[in-house]
Amino acid sequence: MSEETYEIQEAAADVLPEPAPKPDPGPEPDAVPAAESADADPAGDGSADPDGAGDAEDVEGVEGVAALELKPALEAVLMVVDEPATEEHLAKVLQRRRREIADALRELADEYDRQHRGFELRLVAEGWRFYTRAEFSEAVESFVLDGQQARLTQAALETLAVVAYRQPVSRSRVSAVRGVNCDGVMRTLLQRGLVEEAGAEPETGAILYTTTHYFLERLGLRGLDELPELAPFLPEADAVEGDSQEGMPSFDVDDSGDEVHDRTQTEH
Repeated sequence: MSEETYEIQEAAADVLPEPAPKPDPGPEPDAVPAAESADADPAGDGSADPDGAGDAEDVEGVEGVAALELKPALEAVLMVVDEPATEEHLAKVLQRRRREIADALRELADEYDRQHRGFELRLVAEGWRFYTRAEFSEAVESFVLDGQQARLTQAALETLAVVAYRQPVSRSRVSAVRGVNCDGVMRTLLQRGLVEEAGAEPETGAILYTTTHYFLERLGLRGLDELPELAPFLPEADAVEGDSQEGMPSFDVDDSGDEVHDRTQTEH
């Protein structure tokens, strides 16, 4: 090697830095558990759980119904109920407070009245349900019933009235009030869901009957306390006494006895 070449190498060595020594790697770190790695997500973008499974589905299921707009959700549910829905049941289904449900139902009922819709939302038998507005009942009857209605007989109406006002009541007591046997009529009312069994009478063991929620629904009543008073429909006491004595002979027992006694003395 020439002297000139050696001088060039020395100059280059002075300019270039020495390579840094490699650090000791030491022992390998333990594997991080999957649960800890899932929690460590500093970016907050879910990159630690790319599938997004688990709790996300549960939260979505719980919040899905509660996130719906309340009034349309109530309308959708009430369109498919087969009996009046209580405020407690609706609150549970829609995951709202009962006060919210009650306020929304009354607001909907007022809206339908103001808009004069063909239907109305009514509180009947402790629950809410859509009903056809009364003034449009003829249109519904023409479409559904074709002008024919299945009506209760006079005997059935009388028996139903006795049960409604005297409940709980047994068949024998209903028959005593009406003055005729009512077994067949009671079976008809049971089949139509207007009355139901409600235990037995402690003294006699006879089955007791009461009206049903369907009875309240058909009459448009919120409860039995809304049944009309009977007094305006009852005849006057004088008329009742007159009818009960009609056709019966009227005589004075004392006069009759004296007459027989006098006739006997005359004959002798």
